[in-house]
Amino acid sequence: MSPILRSNTLEIISKSAEQTRRVGMRLGALLRVGDLICLEGELGAGKTTFVKGVVAGWGSYDAVSSPTFVLVNVYRRVDGGKIYHLDAYRLEKDWEAVELDLDMMLSEGPMIIEWADHIRGALSENRLWINMHWIAEQQRDLILSAHGKRYLALLSETRTRVYGVR
Repeated sequence: MSPILRSNTLEIISKSAEQTRRVGMRLGALLRVGDLICLEGELGAGKTTFVKGVVAGWGSYDAVSSPTFVLVNVYRRVDGGKIYHLDAYRLEKDWEAVELDLDMMLSEGPMIIEWADHIRGALSENRLWINMHWIAEQQRDLILSAHGKRYLALLSETRTRVYGVR
């Protein structure tokens, strides 16, 4: 059953890992310090593939890997900018995320969190939440939900960059 989408929501059907990465690139090019992107989805939904696109679109040439065991990876641009990549899979309580000092990281760059649903209570209500669903071997469903004025604008510009329409 498909969800009923609201004005603060955008659904994207990706037909390949490369297309998922390219959607991430379009979003990544729009990010600025303090932006919070939250990913939710089962194993194999394409979260890390999407992050690779976001980081590339943001302007980093660093290799992206899932930080499941180190929790946070930092990727840099040539101009010294940072983007943070958190994997909350192993976190069980909100306070564990709070101890990582998310506010400090967000003051230095954008942050993208895989398994954000594990630490939902520790996150700002202002964010872009992306639910990712495995549909078939090469097909994923991405549902982007904007929460807050900044994220409504981010969603609108992402829609324009992905589909070419406002």
